Amino acid sequence: MTTATSGTHHGMTAHEVVLLLETDHHAGLTEQEAAARLQRFGPNELPAATGSGALLRLLRQFHHPLIYVLLAAAVVTLVLREYVDAGVILGVVVINAVIGFIQESRAEASLDALRSMVRTSARVVRDGVQRAVDSADLVPGDLVLVEAGDKVPADLRLIEVTELAADESALTGESVPVAKAVPPLPDGTPVADRVNMLYSGTLLTSGSGTGVVVATGASTELGQIHRLVGSAESLATPLTRQLGEFSKVLTVVILGLAAGTFALGLAQGRDVADMFVAAVALAVGAIPEGLPAAVTITLAIGVSRMARRRAVVRRLPAVETLGSTTVICSDKTGTLTENQMTVRTVWTPDRRFAVTGSGYDPHGRVETPDGEPVDHHADQALRWSLVAGAACNDARLSRGEDDRPTVIGDPTEGALLTVASKAGLNVDELAERLPRTSTTPFSSERQYMVTVHRDVEHDRYVALCKGATERVLPLCRAALGADGVERPLDAEAVLGVVDELAADGLRVLATAGAEVDGPEAPAEEELAGRLVLTGLQAMLDPPRPAAVEAVRACRTAGIDVKMVTGDHAATATAIAGQLGLLEGQPQPGDVLTGADLEALPDDEYADAVDRAVVLARVTPEQKLRLVRGLQARRNVVAMTGDGVNDAPALQQADIGIAMGRGGTEVAKEAADMVLTDDEFATIEAAVEEGRGVFDNLTKFIVWTLPTNMGEGLVILVAIVAGGLLPILPTQILWINMTTAVALGLMLAFEPKEPGIMTRPPRDPRRPLLTGDLVTRILLVSALLVAGSWWVFQWELNAGADPATARTAAVNLFVAVETLYLFSCRSLTRPAHTVGLLSNRWLVVGVTVQVLLQAALTYLPVMNRLFQTAPLDAGTWLRIALVAVLAWVVVEIDKHRRARGLALTTRG
Repeated sequence: MTTATSGTHHGMTAHEVVLLLETDHHAGLTEQEAAARLQRFGPNELPAATGSGALLRLLRQFHHPLIYVLLAAAVVTLVLREYVDAGVILGVVVINAVIGFIQESRAEASLDALRSMVRTSARVVRDGVQRAVDSADLVPGDLVLVEAGDKVPADLRLIEVTELAADESALTGESVPVAKAVPPLPDGTPVADRVNMLYSGTLLTSGSGTGVVVATGASTELGQIHRLVGSAESLATPLTRQLGEFSKVLTVVILGLAAGTFALGLAQGRDVADMFVAAVALAVGAIPEGLPAAVTITLAIGVSRMARRRAVVRRLPAVETLGSTTVICSDKTGTLTENQMTVRTVWTPDRRFAVTGSGYDPHGRVETPDGEPVDHHADQALRWSLVAGAACNDARLSRGEDDRPTVIGDPTEGALLTVASKAGLNVDELAERLPRTSTTPFSSERQYMVTVHRDVEHDRYVALCKGATERVLPLCRAALGADGVERPLDAEAVLGVVDELAADGLRVLATAGAEVDGPEAPAEEELAGRLVLTGLQAMLDPPRPAAVEAVRACRTAGIDVKMVTGDHAATATAIAGQLGLLEGQPQPGDVLTGADLEALPDDEYADAVDRAVVLARVTPEQKLRLVRGLQARRNVVAMTGDGVNDAPALQQADIGIAMGRGGTEVAKEAADMVLTDDEFATIEAAVEEGRGVFDNLTKFIVWTLPTNMGEGLVILVAIVAGGLLPILPTQILWINMTTAVALGLMLAFEPKEPGIMTRPPRDPRRPLLTGDLVTRILLVSALLVAGSWWVFQWELNAGADPATARTAAVNLFVAVETLYLFSCRSLTRPAHTVGLLSNRWLVVGVTVQVLLQAALTYLPVMNRLFQTAPLDAGTWLRIALVAVLAWVVVEIDKHRRARGLALTTRG
């Protein structure tokens, strides 16, 4: 027997599959042979992840240039015996390492969810006897019995079916159950169209059947997705990528300046120990110790804000990634649509009716094209079409745990029950007035269903039928008018209406009925030419109500939205038109199928997927390649989805977004963010919050870097000038740590700026800091160096001791930082246009910093620890004047650049 995979068995006859797998289609395997195959093929389980060990993953978190810089700062402070500062810096390093460690564990959690998904029991035939076994013990060649309600335990090639249908939406994206059959199919048939196969992890909605196990464990289609999830990369976010590059440059600059300072001092003949202290002071000053903590806390605040808007973030960096997103690849079924079939149009031989409402919620009505409500009693064709749809039906509606209406059974039949309720028919009363006496069930060969009912009121039997129009029409001899009178049937006209409705992506069912002689369902040959056509009911899985506006908002924000689905191209195209993704007739290249993608040469692939709007009949492998292709075009890709088939692409995308209410656990574990309300519209809110978070992170960086640069440069100036150090290493650490917490972190609470969702997404290739912002950083750094040096020298020239002069320089740094903080609340608008009380935390932070500086300056214990001294009123006045002057210069520069940009835009 060959090793079993499910890739080719659909092309063989059932008899060939039985021979190939050396089994028996009646007695199954023997227990002895099953045990031998279990040893050979292994258990029917997805393999455990073979990732790095926990210790290695933890140590890997320290492999980052910025972490090296922080560790160096900790070593320096330990050498200087500043144990408190060293503890703080090491604490920051440990916190960041723990967060990164947790993030890396999510892929393994995703794989665990896949493994648990397929653990169930199965009914098998072994030695000719039915028995229940654990699904893990299934082997290729086992004969498995399945029925409605079962979860498929392995990949099966069907050899017998009785009205069998499977819900494969989680695997393929197909929005309606797939009717199953036995005959072989062409070898190249896509997974979604292999009606003679059942796939592990999918659900059976109706009927029963028998299948031979052809693949288990990692060889199943679900196992292939498991492999793809494991191979998908967890990419760095735009921010982490740019911070990584920034950190590398910063490391080189700091080491170079420190070494240069040390060498310059030695060349001047100065003391080696003093130069060592000076080099240490420069390095400590240039290290932004508060940056990692600020990034983490700012992202955490963004997580809290998003949670209030029903978006739960599982990975902190996902917050800012979403704000930088340039492309959203959205699954159709359950994401852009309700994943609830809904009748939109009812056609009768006399007229057409529209149906309002969405999903299985009975709120809505049947109305004329001009919006007038319709009484079903006044139109006999409409009434009997609705009766046929509701009575010739095996589904029932119920309420889920969240009180949302759900269907038990076929979604199509759920839609027929719902439209009957909207028209005023009481389905429960209908069952009492028309009790069913017999059934001819739907089958893939027959493509219609017939039920016979006793009409209690009129003491007669009626046959009701629903099914594919092309199969129901030959059974009909006439059509029913609105007045209840039969009239000639124009089959060509009916088929023309079907084509028209199908062009809009609607699935069309015909309804018919007739009085019969008794309670038994007539044979097919007896039905031919006996029924009366009552109408057509056209349905689809409708767009979510808020999705249209959300798509429009995303496009306004410069985000390209693509629909990626396993459904048919015609259905996907129709939904895309309703969502506003496609305007008018699709142009060449707007809609691509999985077969089109496979046929594309590698050198044309990226351009084609970049242009496409709808991608239909797409497999998990193709979704993964699609995301990678878009990323190769330097896009920041967000992928939304809710099914098992979405998991690999969710893992690969820069940010994966899963549906929390209707999504599978596999999708949730693979995603970076989960939408608790399953609304695509929530993504718009999350994008807005993400952009706000990135703005606030940029503001923090623009605010903090001038201090670090100024501290390093003031040390360098002192060495070049051959004078005393204006600030000592411990004082530099005091400035960096206290201002980062009390002042800088307050920027994380800044509200979003006006127009945040009308600007295009940030170009991923653009550096973290633009030329204008770099210029501003240099300007403020220069003001800090000049101001602190002037204050320091003024105090020395006035006869103050070095401790007092250094205290003045320290407070000058903090004063300039404090006023500059207000300027950084908006990087483009004047500070006075930003309301002071719009961020009350800023006022709190400034108050805390003032108290800390007072303590540093006037408390004796702080004077001893940090070598500071009290200052008089004159010194404070000079500090205030310099700080205000620096703030005015920054605001003038901001105004000048904003005016220049406005003139350029108008020109």
